[in-house]
Amino acid sequence: MSMMQEFKTFATKGNVVDLAVGVIIGGAFGKIVDSLVADMVMPVIGKLFGGLDFSNYYLPLNGQSAQLTLIEAKKAGGVLAYGNFITVTVNFIILAFVIFQMVRLVNKLRNNEPAPAPAPVATPEDVLLLREIRDALNK
Repeated sequence: MSMMQEFKTFATKGNVVDLAVGVIIGGAFGKIVDSLVADMVMPVIGKLFGGLDFSNYYLPLNGQSAQLTLIEAKKAGGVLAYGNFITVTVNFIILAFVIFQMVRLVNKLRNNEPAPAPAPVATPEDVLLLREIRDALNK
């Protein structure tokens, strides 16, 4: 089999296509969660903590002024951007919780499906033979 035919067989298998669809949807879903965290959750959390913007929290490592924005401080040297880390961590927690809820829902739907009726078990030969003997003795 040529390499192109092998690749075509590999690429058209159901699992590979499903994985590709999952990755694409996951990327789009990640953008939605990023927007949710950056545009809705973090402003509320910032407001609760006195109107602070977590994305600009950093510790200067090269003697920069702490009054600079994060972008300006990064241009001036190394910084420890813990505010961005907090934002990404909240993003991850929300994403993990949503995925957990989705998996939980799928598992519930799978468990609610009726189980197929078990096939009747064939009567063993020795039991059939014993029944024949019993019936013959009764006659």
